[in-house]
Amino acid sequence: MSVNKMTSRERILAAINHSQPDKVPVDLSSTPSSGISAIAYSNLVKHIGREDLQVQIYDVVQQLAQPDISLLDQFGVDVLDIGRTFNDHAADWRSVTMSNGASAFYPNWFHPILMPDDSYHTFDESGKIVLSRMPVGATFFDQTYFPYVDGYPDSYENLDQEMGRIMWARHVHSPWDHASDPGFWQKLRENTLKLRQSTDKALLVVCGCNLFEWGTFLRRMDNFLMDLMCDPYNVEKLLDELIKRHLATLEKVCESVGDIVDIIRFGDDLGMSSGPFMDADTYRNLFKPRHKILCDYVKTHSKMRTFIHSCGSISLLMPDLIEAGIEIFNPVQTNAYRMKPDFLKKEFGQQCTFWGGGIETVGTLNSGSPEQIREQVLERLEIFSVGGGFVFNTVHNILPDVPPENIIAMFDAVKEFNRK
Repeated sequence: MSVNKMTSRERILAAINHSQPDKVPVDLSSTPSSGISAIAYSNLVKHIGREDLQVQIYDVVQQLAQPDISLLDQFGVDVLDIGRTFNDHAADWRSVTMSNGASAFYPNWFHPILMPDDSYHTFDESGKIVLSRMPVGATFFDQTYFPYVDGYPDSYENLDQEMGRIMWARHVHSPWDHASDPGFWQKLRENTLKLRQSTDKALLVVCGCNLFEWGTFLRRMDNFLMDLMCDPYNVEKLLDELIKRHLATLEKVCESVGDIVDIIRFGDDLGMSSGPFMDADTYRNLFKPRHKILCDYVKTHSKMRTFIHSCGSISLLMPDLIEAGIEIFNPVQTNAYRMKPDFLKKEFGQQCTFWGGGIETVGTLNSGSPEQIREQVLERLEIFSVGGGFVFNTVHNILPDVPPENIIAMFDAVKEFNRK
């Protein structure tokens, strides 16, 4: 049965509603876990003869490019991040050279320091504490400062200050790099209204609201994993402090754009390749009630659909995440334990939307032939697209070593499938 032609927004929403869209919707770069490395993007625009397009590194931690809208149109992308409406003037960017020698642009506010060993460091306001580091030849920054590494504080009165020193918050991508600007929330609404009026693409706002991950950012991964088992009292105290802050942010997000944005993206990496970081009971006791608080707030105060980014094997937690109110899962790490496409579609395909899993980023997209890429994309589309509930995207970001020919082969395969 043929389906009438849809706009991009209708296509995305149909997929989320488990209606068969006219064709499989596509994402590239609407989130910092569905994007493209600045190096890969630089190679791509050169390959297709679009060297007029600047390589703007909007996510400086992961070194991700913000693709030009003309390229998104070329690849049939159906969704946009509203953060791209900020840093929209030449004066908002400054020229840099990437680790492969190619030119690019950083947001004007980002000034990492070149060290004697040719690594780059970022520092706190005192200039004494190293917050993050990018080693020589690396393609992203590593967190180096963990304020609660030696134990939980007696009081959380300085929590906001310490969160502001974590690289994910201090070097945050747009629009949040402008969150302290006077009139930010009104500007966010005005920009989003203009974007919605100028495009039929779905709109997405990235709004972390991380819980488990903030524990690892503050305490360091090894400590926080032990805390889940040995010190749940302090874990819950921290999580409750985080919830207060997340709800305050969600209140402003829902008030400013909750009626005009289609999807809100949370983040919380809960899985390793071998399974979740925690057993299901620990998730249910510590995190599920709080994820439900966040999802309930969004559903009560906006029309936005709830999206979570979580790497790794999370199928054992997915029933609880779905019960908590999560509707969309990304990046769908299909090479992890109990994350095969056919298994996921059979077990959860009627209860959620898979946003990703369209091709293995490592092993296929970066080192396969164009024909191997075509075969895997078509195979994944056959599995995931039935009955909606799927948005095509790679398994996480397109890495620096992905040849431009392979990126083109991937999108060509999606177009081939959608022509059927």
